[in-house]
Amino acid sequence: MKAGFSVIVEPMNINPIKTTTQFSKLHLLSPLMNKRMLICIFTGFSSGLPLYILVSLLPAWLRSEGVDLKAIGLFALIQLPFTWKFIWAPLFDRYALPLGQKLGGRRRGWLLVTQLGLLVTLPLLGIFHPQLDIWTIAYFSTLVAFFSASQDVVLDAYRREILPDHELGLGNTIHVNAYKIAGLVPGSLSLILADHLPWDSVFLITALFMLPGIVMTLLVQEPALKSGAPKTLRAAVVEPFQEFIGRRGVKSALTILAFIFLYKLGDSMATALATPFYLDMGFSKTEIGLIAKNAGLWPSVIGGILGGIWMMKIGINRALWIFGAIQMIAILGFAWLAGAGHSLFWLGAVIGLEAFGVGLGTAAFVAYIAHTTNPLYTATQFALFTSLAAVPRTVANSATGYLVEYFGWQQFFIFCFIIAIPGMLLLLKVAPWNQD
Repeated sequence: MKAGFSVIVEPMNINPIKTTTQFSKLHLLSPLMNKRMLICIFTGFSSGLPLYILVSLLPAWLRSEGVDLKAIGLFALIQLPFTWKFIWAPLFDRYALPLGQKLGGRRRGWLLVTQLGLLVTLPLLGIFHPQLDIWTIAYFSTLVAFFSASQDVVLDAYRREILPDHELGLGNTIHVNAYKIAGLVPGSLSLILADHLPWDSVFLITALFMLPGIVMTLLVQEPALKSGAPKTLRAAVVEPFQEFIGRRGVKSALTILAFIFLYKLGDSMATALATPFYLDMGFSKTEIGLIAKNAGLWPSVIGGILGGIWMMKIGINRALWIFGAIQMIAILGFAWLAGAGHSLFWLGAVIGLEAFGVGLGTAAFVAYIAHTTNPLYTATQFALFTSLAAVPRTVANSATGYLVEYFGWQQFFIFCFIIAIPGMLLLLKVAPWNQD
C-alpha cells in the first residue's frame, strides 16, 4: 500500500500584501505546517508506548501482585535489547525485506514486522501470574523489549531521513513529546483500568494503542536516498564507526560516548522505581494514574517545548548546561517527598517540577545526539548513541532495588543526585559554555 502521506511539502503561497511581520510569523510557523511533523507525532507515540509499558505498567503490575522490590529492580535487565540494538542496526541499513520493497522502501517493511510483533506479544504478558510465572513473564518482556528496540532503530533512521537539517530540532522535539504522551496510556489509563478490570484485559487494551503506528507505517512514503543503501554488510557495520571516530578522533569520540552514557544517569535511576515508590508511600493505583502520571507528563511536555524554543536562542551547549542543572536539582524533590508522607498536592508538585526539568534536559540531549549523527549512517550511528543512553536505564537501574533496600528511599534519591554530577562535569569537554 503505497498511497498515503507525502514527505514532500509544497511551498507556501504567501499573499504579497502581507506585512514583513506577518511574513516572519508565517516563516517561523511554516515548519509546523507540514506532514513531516505529523509523522514525528506518530513515530514518537509508537516508540514510547512499549517502553512505558515495560518501565511503568509492568513494575506496577508486579508490585501489586506481591513481587518484592529486588526482583522488580532486576527486571530492568529485560531492557538489554535497548543497549545492544546497535549490533543488529546495520541490518536495517543494508537489507530491505521483500515486504518493504512492496511497500516502497527499506524502512517500512522492518517497521511493520516489529510493530506487529509488539501487537502480538504485549497482550500475552497479562495471561500469566507474577508469583507463579515470573520467568515466563521475564522472557516475554525481553521479547517485547527486542521488538521495541528494533522499532526504535528503524523509526530513528526514518525520521532522520525525512527531516531536513533545519527541522531536526523541531522534529525531534515533537517526537520526544509524543513519546512522553504515549506514557499516559500505560502510566495512567492502564493503571486506572487495573482497578476495575483483570490484568489480561488491561494488557490487551493497552496493546491496541499500537494500531495508530501500524496505520502510519502503511500510509507514509519513504524519501529517495541520495547515496543509496550500503552495498555490503561490512560497509553497513564498519564504516559508520570509522566515520564517527575519524571525524572526532579517538579521545574525543570516547569522551562523547561517556557523556551520552552519564548525562541522564541520575535521573534515570531516580525514576526507575517511581511507581513502586508511590505505592510504598500509600498512594492507590487510581491516585497514581490520575495525579502522579498526569503531573509528570504535561510539565515534561511543556519543558520540552520551552526547551526547544529556548535552545534556539542560547544554543545546544548552553542548553545542556542550564537544563542539565535544573534536571539534576529536581531529583532532590523526590528525597523531600520521601520524608513528607502521603500528600496528593506535594506528590503532584514534586513530580511536576522533576518532569519539567527532565523535559528541558531531554530536549537538549536529543538535539545533541541528532547533531552528532552523520545522515549517511542513520540507523547504525543513531542506534549506537541511543543504546549508550539506554544503558543506565537497563544495567544501572537493575541495582536500584538493592540500593533502596540498603539506603531507604530518601537516601537513595540523594545518591541519584550525586551520581548525576559526573555527566555535568563532562560538559567541560563535549559542550563548552562559549562554544556552539
